[in-house]
Amino acid sequence: MYESVHAVPDGDSTVARFAATAAEYGFDGIVVRNHGDSRGEFDAEQVSDEYDVDVVDGLEIRADNPSQASGHVGNFRPKATILLFHGGTSKLNRFAVEEERIDVLAHPMQGRGDFNHVLAKAAKEHGVRVEFNFSRVLRADGGQRVQAIKDLRKLREIVTKYDAPFVVSADAHSHLQLRAPRELVAVGETIGFSAEQVETGLKEWGELAERNRAIRSDDFIAPGVKRGRYEEDD
Repeated sequence: MYESVHAVPDGDSTVARFAATAAEYGFDGIVVRNHGDSRGEFDAEQVSDEYDVDVVDGLEIRADNPSQASGHVGNFRPKATILLFHGGTSKLNRFAVEEERIDVLAHPMQGRGDFNHVLAKAAKEHGVRVEFNFSRVLRADGGQRVQAIKDLRKLREIVTKYDAPFVVSADAHSHLQLRAPRELVAVGETIGFSAEQVETGLKEWGELAERNRAIRSDDFIAPGVKRGRYEEDD
């Protein structure tokens, strides 16, 4: 299982500190999902070797409108193993689920965001994972927490009904905000998720990383086709 995090300078903890805590909690890996303007630099391979946890270079795009978003996708897609899109408005959510180069629509219900059956069908068609983001449930209180629970329940119902792909995350900005997989399962169950759904969503980050690394490798030609030992470049 994997967790996705915002590390320094986007968050408060270093990639190494996140990796150490993730290993302690039983995660197989972390996805560093810093926003494009706060990406920072780190040696993923070195950190992975030191803490025996897979470190995946991700990136979360922010944009004001679909036109700007399209330019960012073209710029950042080659630079990240997992590409997320910062959702939160209906127009941007729709752009994300219709863009096959995006791997994950992050927190689509945040802010003024909404999600419906049209977006769920598009997410399934284009293979864009919808994020069940537990951050507000874990860290907000009062009315904000109540609203976050309502949003997640609605999102779960739509995503499940239309069989759209999904990921699960606590979206930690500090290693102190990390929660062990069993804790995330417990939180999910209290708001209507099954244990299997939460575990599937945590594992999906690793599946995405494995798929995208294969696509970016020199041996990849097309889906289901890899370069054999007798093939040569033209």
